Amino acid sequence: MTDLKTAEYVPEAGAVTMFTTSWCGYCRNLKKAMDADGITYREVNIEEVEGTAEIVESVNGGNQTVPTLLFADGSAVTNPRIEQVRERL
Repeated sequence: MTDLKTAEYVPEAGAVTMFTTSWCGYCRNLKKAMDADGITYREVNIEEVEGTAEIVESVNGGNQTVPTLLFADGSAVTNPRIEQVRERL
């Protein structure tokens, strides 16, 4: 999945990039859980940052489904449970 556009959003090991929107309840819940676990993340609102909606679409069959998390290895997961995020890190 890692192309030049996506590469600038790949996080360091142990962290994630979380693509969100301002209205996404699932995003808010996952952020709270990651905050409680002390997981480091960079939040990127796909409605505000040009080109990021296309990144989300590229891993979600053309859909702008959030939260979409990008990991240090360039892989992505959509709407994960906090347990899945912990396992991946």
